[in-house]
Amino acid sequence: METRPGNDRTELLGMNLQELEIVVENLQLPRFTAKQLARWIYVKRCSDFNAMSDISQKGREILADRCVIGLSAAIKTSKSADGSKKYLFAARHGFVESVYIPEKDRATLCISSQAGCRMGCKFCATGGMGFKGNLSAGEIINQVLSVEESDRLTNIVYMGMGEPLDNLPAVMKSMEILQAPYASAMSYKRITLSTVGIIPALKRFLDESSCHVAISVHAASPEKRALIVPAEKAYPVKEVVALLREYDWSHQRRISFEYTLLGNVNDSTQDAIELAALVKGIDCRINLIPYHDSGRGGFSPSSAEATEKFIKILEQKHINTTVRRSRGKDIDAACGMLSAKQTNKRNA
Repeated sequence: METRPGNDRTELLGMNLQELEIVVENLQLPRFTAKQLARWIYVKRCSDFNAMSDISQKGREILADRCVIGLSAAIKTSKSADGSKKYLFAARHGFVESVYIPEKDRATLCISSQAGCRMGCKFCATGGMGFKGNLSAGEIINQVLSVEESDRLTNIVYMGMGEPLDNLPAVMKSMEILQAPYASAMSYKRITLSTVGIIPALKRFLDESSCHVAISVHAASPEKRALIVPAEKAYPVKEVVALLREYDWSHQRRISFEYTLLGNVNDSTQDAIELAALVKGIDCRINLIPYHDSGRGGFSPSSAEATEKFIKILEQKHINTTVRRSRGKDIDAACGMLSAKQTNKRNA
């Protein structure tokens, strides 16, 4: 169980119902207090024990003395001209960012699982930060509960800062709580995890979760991918795809492959042919992502002509292909741009 640095009070955010029951039992409070706490924290997003009106006054005093809720507001909010918003949160190991993306039929929050990242992808600003530390389940959930749009979110994507499968225990626990009926009760169909493909953790995730998966490919050629995504050396994309072929993708769970188009690097006809061959026979979607300048790697976006040609080749191979629309580029919130570098300003 988590405790706040510098004191011995137990942090409740990030606990599941069973853990909350242990807390209230240790505090000699009624067992049903655990469900009350879960509702106040995860449903009502309450950050003050005194406001928990259905818990006895004595119970609230005991909880305030021995526990801390753990919810914390963003320290900065940036709004894009396109309506998306970037939130900056303080975590134990540094700062992390989340991005809210409103659309006509959905409201998506892109959340972080780590401060920084170990994967070092060459086009990604987060990769340039290095690894600062894993987020706890509570720090992950805090992003969902503390954005202004929390009560209208329809989708959660673990595509922010960090590699989710490099922090699998906390990520899985956060997903468990988000889906729990006593908490957010979000359907697994509304949650997607993005990963470069850490194979042992990916297998566990596929076996224990029904949430959607997005694999960061960025090049189908092993040699070329290793130059862009260093994790290729430890977890070859061909082995990742071989693992995926062991699972059924024809029903509720979806698999997609993310591919950032880099001008004159991975956007040739041959690159498209190799990508099509890599995913052949899998019921999937290819998400082509425009490159957003992160200040790393010296890359440039693919030309419109190269992008159209790439799409045409994939469609000729009968592969469902979309181009992700850039959102939040003007506030450094688009794919590959998160770095939590603005820590000294509030509510820009």
